[in-house]
Amino acid sequence: MKLAHIVGFVLLLAGGINWALLGLTGWEVGQLFGGSGAAVSRIIYVLVGVGALLEIVSHKASCRFCGVSQGSI
Repeated sequence: MKLAHIVGFVLLLAGGINWALLGLTGWEVGQLFGGSGAAVSRIIYVLVGVGALLEIVSHKASCRFCGVSQGSI
């Protein structure tokens, strides 16, 4: 499960960086692979989405801060 968490986290970071680039510059990483409609880009987008779903499902078990009473921040 640790490997799935690491892969999901890396994909989540890649997606976040892509969204930041799109918001700041109007350019997205998918353009390197033939645009957002290209098969390779769509596969990458699906993998990033699956990575986000993996993080949603496995985050609490992998995070040392979640589920622990921390008090106020």
